[in-house]
Amino acid sequence: MHEFPAAARILEIALEKAQENGADRATEIHLVMGDRCGYLFESLKLCFEAAAMGTACEKTELTVERIPAQLQCDRCGTRFVKKPFSFDCPKEGCGGSGIPTDTGREFYVKYIELSNDGSK
Repeated sequence: MHEFPAAARILEIALEKAQENGADRATEIHLVMGDRCGYLFESLKLCFEAAAMGTACEKTELTVERIPAQLQCDRCGTRFVKKPFSFDCPKEGCGGSGIPTDTGREFYVKYIELSNDGSK
């Protein structure tokens, strides 16, 4: 699974933030993931859970904000959200095809919720 290195890095970031802030554990890690980022959230979540066993992130919840992939028409320049199995421009009468943009490639930690509940 190519998600494991990404999950390990997310874990590393969360553990660093918990230590920097004197927290016992991270309760939630909120990710932003574009549809074209190359990772599957469910696979990433499984890898994270495996990597986090025995750490301050063992019971941390991963949540995700999805960013749809956008295309830009090669004919009229319209930007639009890609529909499954289609690159066709939705603008009436255009007939152009969408080319990929950077929107939908995002992948980052938006925030981490920490707890200091004495459960170290």
